[in-house]
Amino acid sequence: MIKEIIVVEGKADISAVKRAVDAQVISTNGLGINDKIINVIKRASKNKGVIILTDPDYPGKKIRNMLASEIENCKHAFIPRNKANKDGDIGVENASVEAIREALENAKAVVSHDRQVFSNKDMVYYELVGSKNASKRRSMLGDELGIGYCSAKQFLKRLNSFGITKEELEEAIDKIELNEE
Repeated sequence: MIKEIIVVEGKADISAVKRAVDAQVISTNGLGINDKIINVIKRASKNKGVIILTDPDYPGKKIRNMLASEIENCKHAFIPRNKANKDGDIGVENASVEAIREALENAKAVVSHDRQVFSNKDMVYYELVGSKNASKRRSMLGDELGIGYCSAKQFLKRLNSFGITKEELEEAIDKIELNEE
């Protein structure tokens, strides 16, 4: 049983999560999210904590960012796009039980918005920006670290705010480079 309340986008996502884990789940009604729903989620975050598990697409990112700006103590769970895809339809509802469980097990809380372990120089050094494979590397590393795929600017922000260490990043890079060979 997961003690936090899981926040998803829609009814199909609720069904998928409930197949995977025993937990309370709240739907945002997709981009139809409103103040009433946000207030319910805020109350839940104070009482039990919440895990935000949105689709790995643009609307999902938009909802995640909206919730993260409103809710203080929440965790973020990410399902890789390739594990949430069924016939070109991307969404939590298309993920396997295993992919949902893995995302929830790897949910990360924002440690600090002010933490600056990584810089733009690190992004260049680790070939996460400015190289021809930068986007692919961010995607694979985001999956490996459990922080999802995003732009270089957002990736840097997530590395810092989710408390990823240089050691964790370098171990993940070693793993993805072994898979590339």
